[in-house]
Amino acid sequence: MEKRVVLAIVLMVLVLFVHVWVQETYFAPPKPEPGPQATAPEGKAPGPSTEARKPETPKPAPPAEKPPPTPPTARRADAPRPPETTAEVVSPLYEAEVTSSGGRLRKWTLKYRGDKPLVSVGEQGPLGLLVGPEGAAEPVPMRISGPAVRLGVENPAGGLTLEGEADGLRVRESLGFRADTFTVEARIRIENASREARTVTVSLPWQARIPVKNPPPEKFPGQRPTEVVWSSGGSVHRVEDLTTLGSQVADGPWVAIGSTWYLAALMPKEGDFKLVTARDAAAEPRQGEAVEEHVVRVAARATPTIAPGQVWEGRVVMYIGPKEYDRLAALGLEGTVNFGGFPLPRAYGGLPMEWLGVPILKLMNWLHEFVPNYGVVIIVITVISKVLFYPLTVKGMRSMKAMQALQPQVNNLRNKYRSDPRKLQEETLALYRKHGVNPMGGCLPMIAQVPVFYALYLALSVSVELQNAPFLCFGRIFGVELWVCDLASYDPTYVLPVLMGISMFVQQKMTPTMGDPRQAKMMLVMPFVFTFMFLHLPSGLVLYWFVSNVLQILQQWWMDRPGAGATREAKNAARA
Repeated sequence: MEKRVVLAIVLMVLVLFVHVWVQETYFAPPKPEPGPQATAPEGKAPGPSTEARKPETPKPAPPAEKPPPTPPTARRADAPRPPETTAEVVSPLYEAEVTSSGGRLRKWTLKYRGDKPLVSVGEQGPLGLLVGPEGAAEPVPMRISGPAVRLGVENPAGGLTLEGEADGLRVRESLGFRADTFTVEARIRIENASREARTVTVSLPWQARIPVKNPPPEKFPGQRPTEVVWSSGGSVHRVEDLTTLGSQVADGPWVAIGSTWYLAALMPKEGDFKLVTARDAAAEPRQGEAVEEHVVRVAARATPTIAPGQVWEGRVVMYIGPKEYDRLAALGLEGTVNFGGFPLPRAYGGLPMEWLGVPILKLMNWLHEFVPNYGVVIIVITVISKVLFYPLTVKGMRSMKAMQALQPQVNNLRNKYRSDPRKLQEETLALYRKHGVNPMGGCLPMIAQVPVFYALYLALSVSVELQNAPFLCFGRIFGVELWVCDLASYDPTYVLPVLMGISMFVQQKMTPTMGDPRQAKMMLVMPFVFTFMFLHLPSGLVLYWFVSNVLQILQQWWMDRPGAGATREAKNAARA
């Protein structure tokens, strides 16, 4: 029964639908002709008379004259952005390419121990001059004054001038280049050609994409930025994990993004610029998705209010080059070099290493003026450090030998007072006082040298001069460099780390043993651990450690020769 009712309802709806369709299709009255109304505004219809057309013309005219979506599209089509042009800049230090879109650097390749591109389109580089309302600033389309700039001894300085308009503003940017520096000076002039005051955003940003998973290989060590650093309030601020960089605006002389060895810095000079750091929110993942990359930006940004007919001017200097300390210090950017700090308890902060690292860097560069090989320079610096600490080293070795001579008596005391630790400590100290031995004499000289060795380690770590600097390079065989052809890279043959491990093992065997002999045997494992750790460290650091071990062995051997008789007498006195 229910099926019949449903079928009847469906048939009635179908019949009604067919009836309405037949009525609309075959029996509906004809619609009026639209021809005269549509063609009347254009004057093409032959209508009967002017009076007959007048009452009909106003109705169809408005829709024909203003279709809503058309005007914005038509205006953008009428004023297209001019085609992008480029100009080449050739210098003894770099090769650059400037585009007319905001004066953006599309290419910046250093001629520094090989070609090193610091600008990679789509990965890292400047975005050009951005001008516009707050939150809507865009690269200004401009015209470039000339096709190329070539710098050299006869032409030490040159520049390009770019001019354009942006929403009633006349923009001119002058880029200055020099043959002896890695800097670009950008002079900006904005004239308000409108009839009302304008508040605009002027920004010179530098952007880098930091991949989180499966990053592409670098074209050279240090190409990908690893930190953002800026100066504000008289101190240097640093963010080494770019995935945690926050958005902030600060006052200060410079802001930079770079790696251990290379840097892109923005230094505002005129125009009330602010320092801006940001991590692009567009790089944040959706819910349930993993982060693919982080887009990090640093910028020099100003927001001037320009009165009608008035001009605003600003000046920003950009440094795009290696972290050579002398060059950076001349520009006030020495704070970008990260020497680190000697670790101390949190309550005491950290011990800055600049006061030791900077003299070592200056000494290394000074020695390189006389010794062209940086590997030999590292050896000379290691020898100098050993000579400076030779008195402390001798004192420590003598103290260790004296304690070694007294070791049998110390063992007897341990057996005698095994169940009374307090009495054992008193008798042991009394034995040391009787023979004039300081238990800490062998440790204090080593502790005093730790900050210096640590600073030397850091100085060699941040020294960009070691990149592509050979020590003993015999060429390539089957694509493998023989032997140390790049002090900033690891030894591909692993010969130098193995030699360092062997020298460390010999040093351990020659060092006087104190305390439990089982602990001395455990210390012999350290050379193998250090060899494994040093396999992929820069060759310059491994060379420093190897030479230091060899010099320590020579010092130990030298002290054992004349001191053998004195050591024998000390043993006899201890037995007596």
